[in-house]
Amino acid sequence: MRAGRRATPAVAVAGEAFSAGCVRCPRLAEYLADCRARLPGYRGLPVPAFGVERPRLLVVGLAPGLHGANRSGRPFTGDHAGILLYETLHAFGFATRPQSMAADDGLELIEARITNAARCAPPANKPLPAEVRACAGYLAADLAGVRAGGVILVLGRIAHEAVLAALGLRAREYAFAHAARHALPAGHSLIDSYHCSRYNTQTRRLTPAMFGAVFAEARALLDGRAPDG
Repeated sequence: MRAGRRATPAVAVAGEAFSAGCVRCPRLAEYLADCRARLPGYRGLPVPAFGVERPRLLVVGLAPGLHGANRSGRPFTGDHAGILLYETLHAFGFATRPQSMAADDGLELIEARITNAARCAPPANKPLPAEVRACAGYLAADLAGVRAGGVILVLGRIAHEAVLAALGLRAREYAFAHAARHALPAGHSLIDSYHCSRYNTQTRRLTPAMFGAVFAEARALLDGRAPDG
């Protein structure tokens, strides 16, 4: 690097109203069109966030699962990943029920909201970096709604990095690690967790106790209590 040259600062992304008709990612648009043709009754469209508009807790996942949110229309509903998530939300007072069965089952979140870094189900459950960036405006709008002193709980490294990018923060200054907590410039707290995927839970990379511990920390922060340790 030349003497005196400075790195270009990161820039926060402007919030953008969610559009269920978004087709800006050709690969995903084609994949969902094929899904609608092959799987009648599936939503097969971008999936909106779920929960209150001004949450104290924002949970950020990766992307809708093909047979989960892509079918039901609600994040983490209808596949294995949502089982532990909703049980834990309920256990810590963030959900009215411990199971999310369908988008119209009456379950409500309490001072919480669930969103994803990417809003369309991707092939092999792996959105491309450009596809995550294409959804940054939607994520930025959810982040802007988090109330002062709120907690952003991310599920996995990609969600972690997507949140930082949307906020205009550099990932290298906020290293991802399970149960890590970061103070953000706006006064929010960022808590990292491994994703509650079938693979992670069945291999015990993420146990219910580990997952509960990060939610316990989020609850303690929101209640004004110092988290253990």
